[in-house]
Amino acid sequence: MRTSRPNILFVMSDDHAAHALGCYGSRINRTPNLDRIAAEGVRFDNCFCTNSICEPSRATILTGTHSHVNRVTTIGAHLDNRQENVAKILQRNGYQTAIVGKWHLGQGPAHWPTGFDHWNILQGQGPYFDPEMVCNGTKVQYTGYTTDIITDLAIEWLDGRSPDRPFLLLYHHKAPHRPWEPDAKHAGMYAGVDIPEPPTFHDDYTNRAEAARAATMRIDRDLNAIDLKLRTEEGTRWNTPLPPPDRIEGYTLTTKEGETVSFAGHEALKSWKYQRYIKDYLRCIASVDDNVGRVLDYLDAHHLAENTIVIYTSDQGFFLGDHGWYDKRFMYEESLRMPFVLRYPARVRPGWVSTDMILNLDFAQTFLDCAGIEAPSHMQGRSFRSLLEGRRPADWRTSMYYRYWMHLAHHHVYAHYGVRTHRHKLIYYYADALGQPNTIDEPKTREWELFDLAEDPCELHNLYGNPAHAETVRELKAELRRLQAEAGDEPYPGES
Repeated sequence: MRTSRPNILFVMSDDHAAHALGCYGSRINRTPNLDRIAAEGVRFDNCFCTNSICEPSRATILTGTHSHVNRVTTIGAHLDNRQENVAKILQRNGYQTAIVGKWHLGQGPAHWPTGFDHWNILQGQGPYFDPEMVCNGTKVQYTGYTTDIITDLAIEWLDGRSPDRPFLLLYHHKAPHRPWEPDAKHAGMYAGVDIPEPPTFHDDYTNRAEAARAATMRIDRDLNAIDLKLRTEEGTRWNTPLPPPDRIEGYTLTTKEGETVSFAGHEALKSWKYQRYIKDYLRCIASVDDNVGRVLDYLDAHHLAENTIVIYTSDQGFFLGDHGWYDKRFMYEESLRMPFVLRYPARVRPGWVSTDMILNLDFAQTFLDCAGIEAPSHMQGRSFRSLLEGRRPADWRTSMYYRYWMHLAHHHVYAHYGVRTHRHKLIYYYADALGQPNTIDEPKTREWELFDLAEDPCELHNLYGNPAHAETVRELKAELRRLQAEAGDEPYPGES
């Protein structure tokens, strides 16, 4: 058995919810190649992000620091590439390093990847077809489906690397990010099939903070014509607002395929939009699964599998009609939880599940630990290498800190932070504490939510303010303050 420094293949997609992987018990799709990684290694059931939005999560993964430390708190903040990152450290210690695919941490010399011997990245989000990419500073136009192209480029780099040194390859897919455009191979998947709606599809947001009702990411109301692949006239707004319930009868939509669909009522229209959205989302995932299979086959064919750590994850979770939503951002479970499966035949036994809590904050330090390199003291996570080897430290974390910064920006989600333990979750919507209204229409008081995840896993019943849970609230607020101090973040007025 080889025990030399491992290769690291880090595969990350965008917005792939854990509950859309077969190995996590998906009710709506199958992912045989991604499931293979779990079957031949470990599946983490409690992997969470510290800020559920693309750019900040990617910065945290690369730097091993919280958003307020690496200063990528929002979309558009961009990463100052002079900062230390895990690729730079591995590169200095003899690793060959490369990133291929989605970067999404800014463009131009101040933000392009550093610490990589080779990089070939999408510009911004990148399109699903015919992407123009930037290869080591030079723009290159490609023709074809982006998921396939990124895989071709990853394999091309693997073919050209030196066989005498270990490698770090960040292999990053755009898919299944909005607007969910499948390739021809998968365009007909799920035709004639009704994808099951999630149990909370008809959530009415009662007994919760105002934030849940105010968010504009609803399947019935907020998906637009691009998302739904509708035919529009030139100059027509892309929005497809839902008409009032008393005028829904006879409402029609025309698809790009030329099909005209009419609806008898609100629920019928909502369900149609869900099917239209979720099928394209799952078709994009099917392409990712196929392409990851190509890379796994490459590792097998070139005798690299034994000593290569293969990881599949996503930059955050995603709402798949849960609570009637798409998108992410909230600290609710579907958005907070990341899929994380890992295979390392030389060190990690196959086919087991960990319920220990790990964070995207931990990834960089874990990579370094597996490579036998000491992490710098400024990194804020913790290596979970011991967990991979079946050893749980007595002081392993039982809680985590989350913060979302983009108040009233995309999808009208309120800024908030909170603490999650294995049993409970406490969320504080703090924007009013900054003198900002919680809604555009009228100011609201600062709001808290408390959920008992054992009794209420769908997070439908806010227990905050219930005297029976006062002690739990007190304990969670103390833990929240402890975690904020540990992270170097500051509480806002109204916590007590």
